[in-house]
Amino acid sequence: MTPVLLLAAEKESAQVTDWAARIGWVVGLALFVALVYWLMREGWKWRGTLQGDLPELPTAPDDPGPEKLSLSGRYHGSTTAGQWLDRIVARGLGTRSRAELTLTDAGLDVVRPGASDFFVPAAQLREARLDKGIAGKVLTEGGLLVVTWEHGDRLIDSGFRSDHAAEHNAWVEAINSMIETNTREGAER
Repeated sequence: MTPVLLLAAEKESAQVTDWAARIGWVVGLALFVALVYWLMREGWKWRGTLQGDLPELPTAPDDPGPEKLSLSGRYHGSTTAGQWLDRIVARGLGTRSRAELTLTDAGLDVVRPGASDFFVPAAQLREARLDKGIAGKVLTEGGLLVVTWEHGDRLIDSGFRSDHAAEHNAWVEAINSMIETNTREGAER
């Protein structure tokens, strides 16, 4: 045999897969993802602890009066007023969910299946406006109904998106008109 053929016959092909290294990488990646998830969860709990001075959320009165408006859609979260990235997580306000809003003379009732319901008394309403984003949710210009209200010593912005975005303008007008009427009546007293 020629020397070239002998060299070719003696070589064996390299092992294609190093299973030990591959399993090590997969386990390492899984541990890294678990660590990041745990850190995010701890950060959420820490933020809730920092906001622990937020009073209990009011509940709707037994007889809130006749319904002015109702809306079905999504609750996207609450933030410190004017700071659209400073999410409030205490008292369940950070939980995104479906929402049913009802506006009456008594105030704004927010019913959230799977999350804490809350009520904003009419005297605590400060402003309603259309905006494009709140706490990690960005929509088209005017795609979000933002209601500013006072709770304890804080002003809070809560963001809602109706299933029918055309309803937003009617809500802004109704809430702002209600605030103006309450302010005028309070000044006359």
